[in-house]
Amino acid sequence: MNANQHVLIIGFVWPEPNSSAAGGRMVQLISIFKKQGFEVTFASPAMDSDFMVDLESLGVTKKSIALNCSSFDVFVKKLNPTIVLFDRFMIEEQFGWRVAENCPNALRLLDTEDLHCLRLARQKAFKEKRSFSTDDLLVEDVAKREIASILRCDMSLMIAEYEMELLQTVFKIDSNLLYYLPLLLEPIEDSTIQNLPTFEERNDFVFIGNFLHEPNWNAVQYLKETIWPLIRKQMPEAVLNVYGAYPSQKVVQLNNVKEGFLVKGRAENAQEVVKNARIVLAPLRFGAGIKGKLVEAMQCGTPSITTTIGAESMCGELLWNGFIADDVQVFAAKAVELYQDKTLWLKAQENGFEIIEKRYLISLFKDDFVKHILKIQTHLKQHRLHNFMGSLLQHHTLTSTKYMSRWIEEKNRKGE
Repeated sequence: MNANQHVLIIGFVWPEPNSSAAGGRMVQLISIFKKQGFEVTFASPAMDSDFMVDLESLGVTKKSIALNCSSFDVFVKKLNPTIVLFDRFMIEEQFGWRVAENCPNALRLLDTEDLHCLRLARQKAFKEKRSFSTDDLLVEDVAKREIASILRCDMSLMIAEYEMELLQTVFKIDSNLLYYLPLLLEPIEDSTIQNLPTFEERNDFVFIGNFLHEPNWNAVQYLKETIWPLIRKQMPEAVLNVYGAYPSQKVVQLNNVKEGFLVKGRAENAQEVVKNARIVLAPLRFGAGIKGKLVEAMQCGTPSITTTIGAESMCGELLWNGFIADDVQVFAAKAVELYQDKTLWLKAQENGFEIIEKRYLISLFKDDFVKHILKIQTHLKQHRLHNFMGSLLQHHTLTSTKYMSRWIEEKNRKGE
């Protein structure tokens, strides 16, 4: 047991495991820390939401904090955590220097969720109708901020192998600062598999994804305008159910009963929705990280059709649980084939279970992850000594971000 360890997680938002993969991942991390006997406090400057997880039921202390306010300094100094986990680089920018100043011996971890600069550079290339190149990352403003944040931290948790590789080859980040930790899942019991709806019991295609996430909104537009008409041409009675948290009016307006394109909004139980569908469609044209919707499809025994970007870093050398296609005609044809061919469908389902078992089980990662944290803590001085660029950035951040924040705080105090 490690009862003397106190983890402070500073969240960009309060975790919503039923709204996004990011929320699910945060709950997984909390679970690892709690199982090790670590004390956990979760703090965030975000407003409460109706869909946030009940942190107290997880044995976690909840604390609301303010941006650009020295009340955080008082709070963190008193708490004196041994580990601080920043949820995304924007949170490290806001609070990292305060943690470094008030708790210099705390191990600073960054959970990247996905590489924001990669997602944005791909999105920009897509909007400009050109191919993405890794050189695009070097001119992306967000990359400068995100890489600085990674360098300032003692360790960054990476969810995708491709992103680890990019950081090391394009940005020359030392591998000692990176740690591969994908989505972490419990094994699927045989009894669970046996109780899943059968091929015959399942109906319709489904898309599911948080609409605040631009790649999801773009994928739904792509389905509506290009892919779904091709599928309906071959299967005139086909139905696509579109689910997702936070649908805007522009999403809802895509609903068309005549075309079998049904926009349902937030799913009360995402797993139930995916479990009862026969195929998941995820034609993502840009994005980064691991796609929670596709992992969820595998857990539910639901084959999927996605793109190269959708499947990136997800299955390693293993076979996909369905098909990967970037060409619209192929995408539509494979969707129809997989929907109608039971033998093909069962094999795809099996592939999904194998991917989870060999690549995402929590048991494959948790012990090594905790061991790695404790090892860095033991040699923290040495670890930081070898991260000169990080020390340099920390030095300059403390004299720039710090004074900008102090200025905002003073301005707020005067009520200007």
